[in-house]
Amino acid sequence: MSARTRSAYFEANRPRVEVIPMIDIMMFLLVFFVVISLRMIAGTGVPMEIPSSKTTQTIKSSTVTVGITKTGEAVIDGKPVTQEELKTKLVELKKQKPVDVVLAGDKDVPLQSLLQVMDAVRGAGISSVGIAAKAEKK
Repeated sequence: MSARTRSAYFEANRPRVEVIPMIDIMMFLLVFFVVISLRMIAGTGVPMEIPSSKTTQTIKSSTVTVGITKTGEAVIDGKPVTQEELKTKLVELKKQKPVDVVLAGDKDVPLQSLLQVMDAVRGAGISSVGIAAKAEKK
């Protein structure tokens, strides 16, 4: 290799795309979205602080997750729904395939709000209902 080609390698005669800053930005965005998604309950799109329990069990899969906010509002797929809309949507889903419902409520949700949502789920003819909780550390 001649001395001319070595010096030509280090010279910046042509414009080039710097890849390393782009990788840094992509990693930052990836970490940001992972952290944000971990703070939300799957399927509700609403950040909640769910209650904890010593006897939690992992559910293989749930078809529908219904969130209940602190104000008692039911949420599906990030959209607030009324009791009748919830019941109608669950009936439609049940016609397509068997439905298991997980209720994910904030730990400060009044019991009355939880029972109203459970009534709507049972009114749709669904008896497989679970309550989301995080496992307490032993």
